[in-house]
Amino acid sequence: MHDGSSVDELAKRLRGEVDRYSPGGKLPSSRALVERFKVSPVTVSRALAQLAAEGLVVTRPGAGVFRAAPRAAPAPAGDTSWQEVTLSADATAELVPRAVDASGVLATLAAPAAGVIEFNGGYLDPALQPERAMAAALARAGRRPGAWGRPPIDGLPELREWFARGIGGAVTAAEVLITAGGQSALTTALRALAPPGAPVLVESPTYPGMLAIARAAGLRPVPVPVDTDGVRPQLLADAFRATGAKVFVCQPLFQNPTGAVLSAERRPQVLRIARAAGAFVIEDDFVRRLVHEDAGPLPRPLGAEDTDGVVVHVCSLTKATSPSFRVSALAARGPVLERLRAIQVVDHFFVPRPLQEAALELVGSPAWPRHLRTVAGELRMRRDAMAAALRLRVPELAVPHIPAGGYHLWVRLPDGTDETTLASAALRAGVAVAPGRPYFAAEPPAAHVRLSFAAVAGLGEIDEGVRRLRTACDEAGG
Repeated sequence: MHDGSSVDELAKRLRGEVDRYSPGGKLPSSRALVERFKVSPVTVSRALAQLAAEGLVVTRPGAGVFRAAPRAAPAPAGDTSWQEVTLSADATAELVPRAVDASGVLATLAAPAAGVIEFNGGYLDPALQPERAMAAALARAGRRPGAWGRPPIDGLPELREWFARGIGGAVTAAEVLITAGGQSALTTALRALAPPGAPVLVESPTYPGMLAIARAAGLRPVPVPVDTDGVRPQLLADAFRATGAKVFVCQPLFQNPTGAVLSAERRPQVLRIARAAGAFVIEDDFVRRLVHEDAGPLPRPLGAEDTDGVVVHVCSLTKATSPSFRVSALAARGPVLERLRAIQVVDHFFVPRPLQEAALELVGSPAWPRHLRTVAGELRMRRDAMAAALRLRVPELAVPHIPAGGYHLWVRLPDGTDETTLASAALRAGVAVAPGRPYFAAEPPAAHVRLSFAAVAGLGEIDEGVRRLRTACDEAGG
């Protein structure tokens, strides 16, 4: 595997030497660069590719690498200030402005600065990702006959069948659409089910990415509180009555951020309440494949227990694999499926076939169940290590619920603590945390932070991250 730092270092040195050559002049051969800088051929080719992407050199297969012609003078900067008037004028005519605050989403997607421990990540650390299995699956997929052709619009039949089996109940392959990641599937579902300006019921707290999708579509998120048994049915019924909403978005299994699991008693109540309101339930089953070793038997998806077409089910492979392995499924029954299909096609056409073929290769390989078992053990160890370190070093932070699935803990801060101040102090101390405010559609009842234990390299980083959090708490409290 190439070393990213040596690629950057070589590119920097070559960048400094390019000026010695006249435009069109030939640079030394790759072999000569390998010998001169004592690096691998892969490092040389990647560094040259970096320079080519910057427009400094041109690569001609079979001939070599040449200095590129000088760039034309940059065009004068334009004046984009007119956009501010246009965008704000647009908002005044809308029932619900579509200006979107993506900070809650970016907090879990942005790579932290060097040396910062990532307690705010939303994906598995590379050490936990099935990199070899994914690489092998992608290589095998690329050799499949027709792998680079146009896939069926709804997705490969075998992949739809695999997702349908995973959901269970009476769900069939014909009721499944393959989509490009859970975020894309949620966007399609919300656009299909709610017109701009409409209210949409959401759990409180909930995933900031879902709130951002709703607001981008001009919808009005209405919060319904969650406790350790999931959404509270009476409050859900009250919210449907008060708003006339026709959609409720929920995560019944290891809810983000609380880790709550919708109880057996409440599951049929939620379906019954939605059905009585003539409303859909969008079930975001985002983390079923990230259970912990001690989780015990899991409840089935709500979609498996729904016979009346109330549930639109979303599930994804991304969380259990890699942020770049964006393959997911939307499942629904009844006329709504046609509307979901239409919006999916208009927005995305289809998921690239090589990625779908690779997904089939991956989930059909012996490496897949092995990977899920390994991750289940690892996540349990990391969860316990983080919970123990918090109790020991930062006992004033309350962890009301230790989940048996997912990749994070939801931590309540002491009354009077400003979570933004704490998050800034944590970053100065070298640990990135996710403030709780973006997880609430309305005013939060208390200050929180979300701490991820999956996006770090191992137990040592968890312990060091909590030690740095102690430093941050002392600074923020002082």
